Amino acid sequence: MSVPIPLSAPVATSPPAAEHSPSGPFTVSGYIPAWSAVPANPAHEDTRAAMPSGPATVYTPVVDLDSGGVIAVQVTSEGRYGADPADITATVNAVQAATTEEARLPLVLSIPAAAVVSGSAGLAPLHEAMRAGGRRPREVILVIEGDLPAEDRSHLLTGVDGLRAAGYLIAFGGLGVTHLPLDLLADASPYVIVIAPQLVDRIPRDARRGALAESLVTMARGIGAHVLAPGIRDESQLGAIRGWGIRLAQGPLLAPHDWKPSHGRVHVPVPIPEASPVAALLGPRVQEFLLPAMTLAQTASAEDVVAAFGSESSVTSVVLVDEYQRPQSMIDRSRFLLFMAGAYGHALHAKKPAHRIADSPRLVPKTTPAIAAMQLAGRETERVYDDLVVVDEVGRCLGIVHVSDLIRHVANNQAVKV
Repeated sequence: MSVPIPLSAPVATSPPAAEHSPSGPFTVSGYIPAWSAVPANPAHEDTRAAMPSGPATVYTPVVDLDSGGVIAVQVTSEGRYGADPADITATVNAVQAATTEEARLPLVLSIPAAAVVSGSAGLAPLHEAMRAGGRRPREVILVIEGDLPAEDRSHLLTGVDGLRAAGYLIAFGGLGVTHLPLDLLADASPYVIVIAPQLVDRIPRDARRGALAESLVTMARGIGAHVLAPGIRDESQLGAIRGWGIRLAQGPLLAPHDWKPSHGRVHVPVPIPEASPVAALLGPRVQEFLLPAMTLAQTASAEDVVAAFGSESSVTSVVLVDEYQRPQSMIDRSRFLLFMAGAYGHALHAKKPAHRIADSPRLVPKTTPAIAAMQLAGRETERVYDDLVVVDEVGRCLGIVHVSDLIRHVANNQAVKV
């Protein structure tokens, strides 16, 4: 099953009836269209300008449907009215809002395709906001949205390479309705593709839209990308995306519109058992089971790790990385919290570096077969169920894999064969 741990579009000047969803801007992959935000009159604009709270911000959890945990937070904030297509004010505001909210989980942020095309100079405010907020690029999924003119293709790929070299995880949003060549996805090798909420909104009632969405899932599996389904409003939609093998989702069915990172876990309805198991792919790589990792600097204190675990109960481990995002140590949630809860544990270790009581990370390249990764996990009896850390070609942390996910996949394969 493909996983990872499931953004600015062209400005609309009037609300198209076919695309208007009753669930509001929340369901549109975090995108707040201009027609829902532009003041109706100057007096309204003056009132908004006088508000001290700053740009309106929406926090949308990315939910792992298998575990029921929140693995990332999409942060959507308003930008400038009438801004040019390459303006990233909304993206910068989202980073600042996440910093203010102290959202510790990995972030999902939208960014206009035009901004990526325009080059690195226009992205400087984003990098500065990340630095000021203490966020690492590896903890951020940038969702590129908007139509792409044919002449800008090479510039977009160059911009994607630059963002990836800086450490950002790359995603493409609005798939299925955005004017984006599908073969470009093969060249760009995104980490995640986000199905257009307009497609999700009409499944399973519209079989043709459902077939299109399912084909995008098949394509994503083929190019090694994960799939996020936004705007899930009812259990029939949830059942449909589960049937296609989508594991990451967002929407009002899972969390209310006013959800914030401090609210903790979300509600995931129990799936209806399938009449017949779906055949699994043969020989999957660990990259197909990848989830975003909670990372901290190698110099982080034990108190910082306690705060990281306290931010979300589904976080099972923390990876300590160096300045190049290479894993140096790994802290298992259960062992660490038991250690800190022991006699004088907090008093002795809270202010000291966490790596003193950490374990060495169990590293696996992203191309490692799932069976080989399970064999690696079984070599250490006392750490059989510790998360595996997946690294790229130069040893940078890409994320983690739960051993339980590998076991579940093998068990399902065996059931199919029987």
